[in-house]
Amino acid sequence: MTATIVPEMTDTPPNVRERIDAHAVRTVEDLYAINGEPHESIRTKHTSYLTPLLVEYLAQVPFFALATSNADGSCDVTPRGDAPGSIQVLDERTIAIPERKGNRRIDSLRNIVSNPHVGMLFLIPAVDEAVRLNGRATVTTDPELLSTMTMQGKTPVMAIVIDIDEVYVHCARAFLRSGLWEPAKWPDPDTVPSLAAIMAEQKNSPAPDESCGKRNEEYRSVLY
Repeated sequence: MTATIVPEMTDTPPNVRERIDAHAVRTVEDLYAINGEPHESIRTKHTSYLTPLLVEYLAQVPFFALATSNADGSCDVTPRGDAPGSIQVLDERTIAIPERKGNRRIDSLRNIVSNPHVGMLFLIPAVDEAVRLNGRATVTTDPELLSTMTMQGKTPVMAIVIDIDEVYVHCARAFLRSGLWEPAKWPDPDTVPSLAAIMAEQKNSPAPDESCGKRNEEYRSVLY
């Protein structure tokens, strides 16, 4: 597959920014005027609890994204991955997820303790629908709960418990447009900048030596 050529970055010309801002959509009423109103079945498709099929879906999820924001509204989203079955359903309105080993920035946790509202997007490889869940999160060190989350002999020191406000299924259009699960459309990983290279560039540091291959970082062997 041919690598994409990325043009040199420049600041957005002032006249372009002004044009964009002049056409900014700033009210919900204007959004509906442009986009149209959703069908009643779509507008009301969520529930505030898990149904048996949603529980079955979550049991097979190995990856999800967790969106949080702090008290002033600054947002963050983090990828989360674990073996299927790691998302615990405590009851039909509550789930719990382990806080696995990371880089200690704890962006999500810092946000949650100041603003509990979270959004989650659950994905299963080769399945072109997703589940979305919004709710209120609590960070806990409950030892009994944590003991059920042990993986490879490592028990997490914290978990996140989410009280569900709404949960629903998202259709396949984004997956079909992107070809996300179609291997023929995947890029060669060696043509994609690595974490080490991007971090070096961001800090104006020397580029890493990738002569023996990309993505050989030590952390990859210490997941738990």
